Amino acid sequence: MDTIRQFSFFTVIIRMSLALLAGGVIGYGRTKKNRTAGLRTFMLTAIGASLSILLAIYEYQMMQGQWADIVSEVGMKFDASRFGSQVLSGMGFLAAGSIIAVDHQQVQGLTTATGLFAAVCMGLAAGAGFYVCVIVAIIMIIAVLDWMVPLEFLYKRRTRIITLFVEFDAIESIGTITDVISHNHASIQDMEVERMKKEDDLNPSVIINIKLPKENSSHSDMLASIAELNCVYSVEELIA
Repeated sequence: MDTIRQFSFFTVIIRMSLALLAGGVIGYGRTKKNRTAGLRTFMLTAIGASLSILLAIYEYQMMQGQWADIVSEVGMKFDASRFGSQVLSGMGFLAAGSIIAVDHQQVQGLTTATGLFAAVCMGLAAGAGFYVCVIVAIIMIIAVLDWMVPLEFLYKRRTRIITLFVEFDAIESIGTITDVISHNHASIQDMEVERMKKEDDLNPSVIINIKLPKENSSHSDMLASIAELNCVYSVEELIA
């Protein structure tokens, strides 16, 4: 354990990999429940957080060693980490601007925002000369942002929790829709009725969170069952 606690190339990889794994475990649970902030969002946040603390440790060690002459000239009150914290605070405004609300209670841009956070932390590490951490971070961030996209989408298509947007003719038809869901041995986790304007007429619509049965967790079958109803105008699966 003493070897793992030391600050070296080996322990940097271990710490960042552990952060990636921990974020993935938490994000997996959120993705399983079909939440907006899921697997990749949590992984990127964990990577950025680990980068920030590793950079602070690196700067402290450098100020005690190779940067000792510079520190002695500017005074011991000099704290390089303050500049990084200001950069991270300013990045929050940029990240917030990338998060937008779209139709049907959906939010987009969370992964982009966390990617910006991780990239800023990586940039700070590069500026400080923490090259080992930068190389590891590049590989991890690219893996999360690009390589994991098809895997995450495939998993979301197979999860038992799905969110559907259904537009239908009259509010009384909700009973018919819920009956079809129950007939397919699925359970309704949450349901919210809303209205949307279409050709000057207000057609009722509903957002339904459904948990599919283990014996038949096909999203297509559930969509087809609801779409076949005469009272239904359209049905769409909402994938965050």
